[in-house]
Amino acid sequence: MHPPVRLVAIDMDGTLLPTFTQAISRRNALALKAAQEAGITVVIATGRRQAYTAPLLEDVGLRADMPLITSNGAVTRTLGGDAIDRVHMEARVARALCGLLRQFGAMVFTFDKPGRGELVLEDMDQAHGRIALWVEANRKAIEVVKPLENALPDGEDPIQGMVAGGMSKMRLAEKALKSSEWSSACECVRTEYPGRDLSILDLLPPGVSKGWALQRLADRLGVDRKETMAIGDNWNDVDMLEWAGQSIIMGNAAQDLRTMAKMRGWKQAPPNDEDGVAVVLEAALARSARAKGLTGQTNEGM
Repeated sequence: MHPPVRLVAIDMDGTLLPTFTQAISRRNALALKAAQEAGITVVIATGRRQAYTAPLLEDVGLRADMPLITSNGAVTRTLGGDAIDRVHMEARVARALCGLLRQFGAMVFTFDKPGRGELVLEDMDQAHGRIALWVEANRKAIEVVKPLENALPDGEDPIQGMVAGGMSKMRLAEKALKSSEWSSACECVRTEYPGRDLSILDLLPPGVSKGWALQRLADRLGVDRKETMAIGDNWNDVDMLEWAGQSIIMGNAAQDLRTMAKMRGWKQAPPNDEDGVAVVLEAALARSARAKGLTGQTNEGM
């Protein structure tokens, strides 16, 4: 039997958020608050950057000290903006990745600074054609620099890169990176959306992932992995699902991921459009309440 959950890391897109909307459902919001009130540290773990994540949580009523693991693990801050952890990719590596990967799709680099220039790309039309909703939502933070290498002089280290394109092209890009001399200097994490023929390769400093960031956060909080739950739906969630002692894959995840989940003993939640996160959290809180009740009965009988 698993111990009570003390820390839960929850992916955003395809997990906490319903499909085709940027609003957290009422049931999911209430479950997040109930978990916090029960003493569980609730963490959002997302590929989004902080400025693209925090506004979605503003009206939920969550605590300002709630941790957000963003940019697929490169940055961890509280919901209120206080720094917890951060790591950078060397600018020289980022420049090399431009030359290697721009042929496959739209490239973007993220810098940990507010305002325009937080996101840098070299072809707005190419990006808009493939990731139009993302471009529109982030337009105020985007700066166009051509060639992209000019935004990456030594000392201007990004926290994350991204290449976006069709699924077949991104698999070729991933293969090209892994067979290149830069494979050991860069972590590559893939996210896929088959219904849109869209894949995103996140380019991160070596070793960085949601799982890496979750482990570091758990160590800071003094929480064992057996007391840690992770909930996700995509390939960029696999590392944190593998690290956590209690792992949940969403019912809307791709079939190959759900097959992997069965092989690894992960549980499956209802889909994101059926408030799967709330179902999982409600069950965890109920188990915790029953465990406390049993403990109380045992103490009373002593």
